[in-house]
Amino acid sequence: MRYLLPLLFIILFCTCDRAPEKAGTMEPATNAPSVKLVGEAMGSYYRITYLGDSIPDLRERVDSLLNAYNLELSAWVPDSKLNAFNNSETGIDIGGTDHFVPNLEIARRVSEATAGTYDPTVAPLVKYWGFGTGKQRQTAEINMTEVNELLRLVGLDKVTLEGTMLKKALPGVELDLNASAKGYGVDLIAQLLSSAGHPDHLVDIGGEMRSGGTKNGRPWNVAIRLPDEDRKKITPAGILPLSEGRAIATSGNYLAYYKVDGETFSHTINPKTGLVERNRLLSASVFAPDCATADAYATACMVVGPERALKLVEDNADLEGYFLVRGESGELETMKSSGL
Repeated sequence: MRYLLPLLFIILFCTCDRAPEKAGTMEPATNAPSVKLVGEAMGSYYRITYLGDSIPDLRERVDSLLNAYNLELSAWVPDSKLNAFNNSETGIDIGGTDHFVPNLEIARRVSEATAGTYDPTVAPLVKYWGFGTGKQRQTAEINMTEVNELLRLVGLDKVTLEGTMLKKALPGVELDLNASAKGYGVDLIAQLLSSAGHPDHLVDIGGEMRSGGTKNGRPWNVAIRLPDEDRKKITPAGILPLSEGRAIATSGNYLAYYKVDGETFSHTINPKTGLVERNRLLSASVFAPDCATADAYATACMVVGPERALKLVEDNADLEGYFLVRGESGELETMKSSGL
């Protein structure tokens, strides 16, 4: 599953810092000015663009919103509610939290729809393979006894909510909701902008994006990064419009990996097998009505591979998919759902 590294950057196109000074330039002089705000969040960056007048204290409000999320659900904050649950024997009381239950509901919905190929209880296996808060392996040897033991802890049926008590069936069960964290953070900021009277906006956290309204009557445009293991090479593989009120999230294996004894270990873990998943799907971009859902589905797509991923999104009327695939001879191919 994906974690807080900025694994894939969806490049923002066609934003402007202010309206043109006079008619006859690229855009009409009546265009509303745009305001940009950039900061750090969730182990990555955030970039906010909105049309209209500047919103007072927006940075403080955004940082407060994301900090509140982290105190509940970040695996990197030692005293977060998430870590309290993970470190407990039987579970904890999550009464008074704002984000725990909504994130669990998203996880259950996507897990059921994907037959468990998205499952945040895969957290112990993610650590085992050296991702998230785990340590990189020192050997390429795989001990299937250990893997199978950890697989006993995987499955959202082992996590139940009774009133405000979040319970676990076994002491070693853990949650890691980072695979949809950036998407959820994008949704929070988009809601903040709308409530502040700025419906025309684009929110980006580490490459996960959600649009609101339009960019002066036109869609916001985004570009999908061409898969390349060189982090410094950022080349667009395709430019797509992000229509009003839609979100996009991308997952891939080509940046988040390490090698031991010539063996490659990438960050996508298959909850069914417990093993690192590497298939022909190099990059999965999913469009959805909200970014947390897009984020979770993008992870599931990376697990199942290109053909099943395409069927997954085409079977859901709310989703669209844009996939970059390694062809039989190593060439890059594009697969996309019929709506794109």
